[in-house]
Amino acid sequence: MSLSSCVTRTHVVTKPAKVVVVKKAPRHYKIVKVKGKRYYFWNGNHYKKTRKGYVIVRV
Repeated sequence: MSLSSCVTRTHVVTKPAKVVVVKKAPRHYKIVKVKGKRYYFWNGNHYKKTRKGYVIVRV
């Protein structure tokens, strides 16, 4: 009887995501709520407000 494992290990390397911070929202933004959280919407993207500015998020 042989007790060998068929498990293989792979090493996955991921790159850090490129984050773009917008310092000031334009005048024509809209506030939308998704699942109870507030997001800002303009130019076809959703943004979340942070201390440093607005960051694009996927909703």
